[in-house]
Amino acid sequence: MYKNIIFDLGGVMVDFAPKDFLLDRFCNATIEDKVYRLTFGSETWQKLDAGLCTRYEGNQAMMAAAQEEGCAFEVQEVLENWTSILRVRRRMVELVRRLKNHGYCAYYLSNIPEDILPLLMSRGLEGVFDGGVASCDVHINKPDPRIYKILLDKYHLKAGECIFIDDNRANVQTAFQLGMNSIQMRESVDTLVRSLATCNVTLR
Repeated sequence: MYKNIIFDLGGVMVDFAPKDFLLDRFCNATIEDKVYRLTFGSETWQKLDAGLCTRYEGNQAMMAAAQEEGCAFEVQEVLENWTSILRVRRRMVELVRRLKNHGYCAYYLSNIPEDILPLLMSRGLEGVFDGGVASCDVHINKPDPRIYKILLDKYHLKAGECIFIDDNRANVQTAFQLGMNSIQMRESVDTLVRSLATCNVTLR
């Protein structure tokens, strides 16, 4: 019997589509690929998620790399405006509240920089979850199994009583290997509700 539902934030609870953002900004595949590699897809971004550098330090490192590759203007444009894509999905918030009303506990497990978590809370996630673990606080990113175990230990959860939801396949696979039921978020909230129903999680 499942008691706990664990949610990723970006791409599940919150809109986060950096490649679409870059497409809207530049409409040039070569520039988009380069800027993605220098920002969202960079090692520096991973360090930001893991809380291993500050936003200032991260931005400085990404700008230095961009200058070497001749696209400092484009990267600066992204660094100044990317948080505009972080929109809380109201239907997901409502789903979490419905699950809690049906007796389930809801937690988050997210790769997220230290300055972004409070931003998301202020945009509509405050008070939604029973708890959670952010990568920036424990200095470990998914899909490293240790961050999942930190969440389980922190709240005294049993893996077999948890359903984990993430849009990233590797993250979902790690949760499954640790004994959780796992769902990869692919499309709409309705699709997710149907997936939960296959796990005998119904909201009637």
